Amino acid sequence: MELADTQARAAWRVEDLERDPSWVFSIDDAAGAQLARTVKAAFDPDRPLFDYTRGDFDLGPAGKIIVAALAEAHYGRGLALVHGLPRAELTEEEFKLLNWAIGLHAGVARPQGKASQYIAAVRDVGVDYRAASGRGYSSNAKLDFHVDGADLTTLGCFNTAKAGGQSMISSSLTAREVLRVERSDLAEIAEEDFSFSRQQEETEDEGPFYTQPLFDYADGLIFGKWNRNRVQSAQRIETAPRLTDGQRETMAALDEILQRPENMFTMYLAPGDLQIMNNYTMLHSRTEYEDFDEPEKKRLLYRLWLAPPGSARMPESWWDFYRGIEPGDVRGGIRGHCHDDACKAFDARQAAELGMTVPDPTTPPASQVG
Repeated sequence: MELADTQARAAWRVEDLERDPSWVFSIDDAAGAQLARTVKAAFDPDRPLFDYTRGDFDLGPAGKIIVAALAEAHYGRGLALVHGLPRAELTEEEFKLLNWAIGLHAGVARPQGKASQYIAAVRDVGVDYRAASGRGYSSNAKLDFHVDGADLTTLGCFNTAKAGGQSMISSSLTAREVLRVERSDLAEIAEEDFSFSRQQEETEDEGPFYTQPLFDYADGLIFGKWNRNRVQSAQRIETAPRLTDGQRETMAALDEILQRPENMFTMYLAPGDLQIMNNYTMLHSRTEYEDFDEPEKKRLLYRLWLAPPGSARMPESWWDFYRGIEPGDVRGGIRGHCHDDACKAFDARQAAELGMTVPDPTTPPASQVG
């Protein structure tokens, strides 16, 4: 399948991003100050995040800039960067609320792990990334290239590391094109099923692993999926299919292509930066980092996984993880072990406000039944 015109801008190389910085946006000081006032006026340390609504936050002039950045990530380059969130004016908890407020305007936040958390603090708490239950966002380790578990990811930076922690992004669409040209045999293997571990975070209606091709298609669009750590972790699960030699060769070739200097864009997020990525056209990673000793200086970012309105139909192979593949579905995320009535009520309210649909996560597409 050839690349559609609607995805052409997301099949970038580094020189494209450097030549055309239209994917970078800035909030000026006045707009940032208004954001800070809005958040401070709404902030209540005893109020659960689910109790806040879109109407609690007038994002003002910054809102238009953030909306444009979200559109660039969703429909354009697949990547956007916003400078100027008012980090200096806000406490750690207020900055967390600012990121939540942006999410309320952008889509329906999705849960991110065993605890069914809807916003994640990206910081080192000593987790072993390579363990069967390891998660990279809770470690300081170098990460493999991967996608996150929702249509869009936002990362709002509060503190940077003492050293390291560089963000790396490559286009899965570009990687696919290179693989097709250089190793057409491996490009075909990349369209076969690979097994991905759920890292012991599965809910009662999910198995310990799921299968997807690394590239699949729906309505003329290409969808990329990759996470070496979860593929390797799945090999520890007795019932998961064993990797073939061809699959291992494909994995190695894909990783090599992603890390080529002409394909891999690198950046350091500064305090007040907001990075937005499209998880079916972008793959991202991070270098190992050394943190500060002082708790108040330690590296900290807030991460949201979002199901935005206006989403495209996904391939059926994505249903087992996303549990919704139709346009406008509230889909994706890791429901985990604590997805309770409060979570479901939040999903339903946000979906209603945005004109989206909450599908039944236990009902697969008709073509998969039987």
